[in-house]
Amino acid sequence: MSNQTDTQPLLMLDLEGLTVTAEEQELLRHPAVGGLILFSRNYQEPDQLYELIHQVRAARPDLLIAVDQEGGRVQRFRTEFTRLPPMAALGRYHGRDPEAACHAADLLGELMADELRAYDIDISFAPVLDLDFGTSSVIGDRSFNADPHAVTELAGAFIDGMARAGMAATGKHFPGHGHVAADSHLELPEDPRTWEQLHDDLVPFKALAPRLDGIMPAHVRYQAVDAEPAGFSRHWLGKVLRGDCGYRGVIFSDDLGMAGAAGAGDFSQRAQAALGAGCDMVLVCNDRPGAVAVAQWLEGRRFEHRVGAAALRGKPRAPMHLSRRRQAGDVADLLNKDL
Repeated sequence: MSNQTDTQPLLMLDLEGLTVTAEEQELLRHPAVGGLILFSRNYQEPDQLYELIHQVRAARPDLLIAVDQEGGRVQRFRTEFTRLPPMAALGRYHGRDPEAACHAADLLGELMADELRAYDIDISFAPVLDLDFGTSSVIGDRSFNADPHAVTELAGAFIDGMARAGMAATGKHFPGHGHVAADSHLELPEDPRTWEQLHDDLVPFKALAPRLDGIMPAHVRYQAVDAEPAGFSRHWLGKVLRGDCGYRGVIFSDDLGMAGAAGAGDFSQRAQAALGAGCDMVLVCNDRPGAVAVAQWLEGRRFEHRVGAAALRGKPRAPMHLSRRRQAGDVADLLNKDL
């Protein structure tokens, strides 16, 4: 066992409120902590968010700061931010005019990222690459479409927009969460399909792998393929994602506090299972004792062949041009009316 100074920053955790407490400042400085994810409870209005990020950066300038700002139901910051449509609205638009829809996706990706980068937030965990089979309420209109090629086109355009604003993209939830009805926040979903039947789900992940800097696997078990849920599976993360798909970026676990992860044991055992399967950074949200337990378990531990999440820090960028911002706002308004 090496000493604590060799601890890798492999944990992403959360904050309880609108400011950083003294206890949280100390936790953010722990050498195992490499990332922070923000939620709606951490946002009230713009000046408060500026101050919160300042407090975080004062404690850890190198921290990767993330949020789920997909649009639609999953948009953590709303007041004074553009109301982004659910990605399914882009999918419907694609059915009428594919070229215009891809242009709209590009604009919305840039707008979403530009608004976050203005606050020195590094990434939004987006885009969702799951297919909409009409069975998953937790995915539903977060998905662009049921057609894997439409998803690939729209998500690719969204990624281009994000990149223009200096933001890395994270595809989720590998290899596809859209076919199961169960919510992995509440239970472990079981997808009984065979490898051949999962082909379409994998199309966007494989096609976009070279352009994604992050991928988040699903807390779903595909029992016809492997006994372990995807996020704890060496088969899915090693053979399929790293091997067949040729993916070289960061693999984030989904939240280890979700019920879909509970079968792996306590929080330290969940972290060990996820990192052992090939994850590069583990998320522990909404459970401070769990996050502390994982941070303590990681002390002095080394995991070989990890992809550093620091590479996803936001890039310097010029603010979005006013004309494009207006276009993007018009597109958001138009698609929100289409709901």
